[in-house]
Amino acid sequence: MSTVTHTPGGLAGPDQTPPPARTPAPRAAVGGGRAGARFFNGFSHLFLAVWAIMVVYPLLWVVMSALKTDSEVIRKPLSLIPERLQWDNFARAWTEGHIGSFFLNTVLVLTGSVFLTMLLGSMAAYVLARYEFRGNRLIYYMFLSGLTLPIYLAAVPLFKGVYNTGVVLPFLGPNSHFMLILVYVAWSLSFTVFFMHSFFRTLPNAIAEAGMVDGASHSRLFFSVMLPMAKPGLISIGIFNVLGQWNQWYLPTLLMQSVAGEPKNQVISQGLIELSVNQGYRSDWSGLFAGVTMAMLPVLIVYIVFQRQVQSGLTAGVSK
Repeated sequence: MSTVTHTPGGLAGPDQTPPPARTPAPRAAVGGGRAGARFFNGFSHLFLAVWAIMVVYPLLWVVMSALKTDSEVIRKPLSLIPERLQWDNFARAWTEGHIGSFFLNTVLVLTGSVFLTMLLGSMAAYVLARYEFRGNRLIYYMFLSGLTLPIYLAAVPLFKGVYNTGVVLPFLGPNSHFMLILVYVAWSLSFTVFFMHSFFRTLPNAIAEAGMVDGASHSRLFFSVMLPMAKPGLISIGIFNVLGQWNQWYLPTLLMQSVAGEPKNQVISQGLIELSVNQGYRSDWSGLFAGVTMAMLPVLIVYIVFQRQVQSGLTAGVSK
């Protein structure tokens, strides 16, 4: 006689075993996981809040110190509220501190250097990334070797080379804007090639092959097809070059000296040092903070405007 077994899920036929009952997850483990997640989220939010304060407070401190008097800067260095807003500090820094001329010189140098860096770096990176030829990897590693060389080790040969070149070609000698542009390009080219090389390798081959089938030359394919596709990477590396060259101090100090005691063709980083001792041996602290604020705002605005493009450019190579 066959037997029928009553099970929680119904009747089990002959020679059938009831399905195993599901074991519920321990409540303690579930509760512990949620508690750990809440703790981690709370810790991450606390860390981000502390990090935001560490970033925002120095910026506010610089801006508000630019609106104080020299005595307030010395007596209340950490205070964010000036007794009276001193807007004339900015006018004094712009005129007496020559920040206006320093600012113009910096814009002229960066316009030429960033343009040449992006153009030459993109062309070199595209060829090294998309074309196979003998010596390809050697040239690529030579560019990468520039990232490992501290600029301080090249100070003496760089200065001698610029000085000797200026004897023959004055427009390439010390205190020349064009000379500083070329030095900035050489200094920034290694990282630009490294960054854009990785980006160009992620672009699809089908589009390049279609362009070649349609009769496009190599140069037209690069400028009309591949370069527009690399726009996110170009914006990202362009922002890095602008920030790095705007804040560069060592190279201008080495190659752009004052002429007859007067600043000539010098850039903003040198101008801030000149501004700190603007009036002989008396330090002009309020004027210095005003100059730092004016030097800081352009790059801050540029980054805020293009921050989404920078993030998309940095993650484009990974997502592809």
